[in-house]
Amino acid sequence: MAGFVDECNLHAKGGDGGAGCVSFRREAHVSRGGPDGGDGGTGGDVWLVADQNVSSLLAFKDFPFRRGDDGSHGQGKKKHGKNGEDLIVNVPEGTVIRDFDGEILADLVGAGDRWLAAAGGRGGRGNARFLSNKRRAPAFAEQAEIGEERWLRLELKLMADVALVGFPNAGKSTLISRISAAKPKVASYPFTTLSPHLGVVRTSDDFEMVVADVPGLIEGAATGRGLGHQFLRHVERARVLLVLVDLAEVEAKTPDVQEEILMRELREYDARLLDRPRIVIGTKSDVASLPWTGSTISAVTGQGLDVLIGQLRQLVEEARNADEQQTQYVVHRPTPEGIQVVRQDDGSFEVLGRQALRAVALSDLTDVDAMNHAQERLQQLRVPRALARAGAVAGDVVVIGSFQFEYEPDN
Repeated sequence: MAGFVDECNLHAKGGDGGAGCVSFRREAHVSRGGPDGGDGGTGGDVWLVADQNVSSLLAFKDFPFRRGDDGSHGQGKKKHGKNGEDLIVNVPEGTVIRDFDGEILADLVGAGDRWLAAAGGRGGRGNARFLSNKRRAPAFAEQAEIGEERWLRLELKLMADVALVGFPNAGKSTLISRISAAKPKVASYPFTTLSPHLGVVRTSDDFEMVVADVPGLIEGAATGRGLGHQFLRHVERARVLLVLVDLAEVEAKTPDVQEEILMRELREYDARLLDRPRIVIGTKSDVASLPWTGSTISAVTGQGLDVLIGQLRQLVEEARNADEQQTQYVVHRPTPEGIQVVRQDDGSFEVLGRQALRAVALSDLTDVDAMNHAQERLQQLRVPRALARAGAVAGDVVVIGSFQFEYEPDN
């Protein structure tokens, strides 16, 4: 799998919304036409979608930036701006999305699973929206909202039916090249394979199963030794484990000792891996020099491969049947935030929550009417009440987004 990349960063930016329009109807014989400014369009979202035709995160290695389209501005005669197009970013099945603190935000396991990475900014409302009995000629409109923007960490855990587990140079690459069309690098020295390879094994009756050639494990891999964590995570999602023990001379370790070490590393990394269906088999039977009472194969001569494929097929079919059938893909959306007040080290109070930020960001605070409208919106969101509960007193500095003011309690 040339150019395989299983970890990368992604910068997702939702499209900016369009600004609302300030306009008044101007027609012949109409001396005071009413407001007719249209709304701005909403910016496009950025969605991450699991795609079975994408096998690696290579597309993000040199260009990690993805952005949704911006919305258009509103116009007069109540013409609303066009919404920005959503951006669909295809990622491999099994992609785990984390923030930079390591917290898992979403896990896109199956084809079609999707997660909203960055929401587009809402379009501003035109002045026609603010017509009321009290406000007959609103001369303000809402500004455009900036789209969400964030850095993310993507991590791929391969989706395979069978994962090959064994020490370096145990014959995994030779085996997968013999039973599938995969062409990994094969050589007679350890760590020939430095990235996973996927191969599709097809039987004469068109049954298919995906086999993953995972780079060789070494003792201490579960604690990260020898890039152990990068290798072991590709075993996590495999339905069946094929454990290969080398029957040729390998660092004076007998096949039984090899199996014991490999099982210990799997258990220390994730004990649930030992509950997976597995086959333990001795490799390199054509040049075997160590005693072994179990089944054997030779990827060079082909001895035992047909029987092995039949055993793997049976276990894979049983595991597939045991899996829950998912009738539709999963959609991950961040839950809406409420209003939160946080006291900063300098004694100021910061109001958090997208609704509060919108009330300020979308308003032209240089206009008196727009300022009054923003205050009304904050009242509806009970921001003054939240500030009072947080301990704010008259004269304290309050920050909402880029807007800063002195707090005055309601009478």
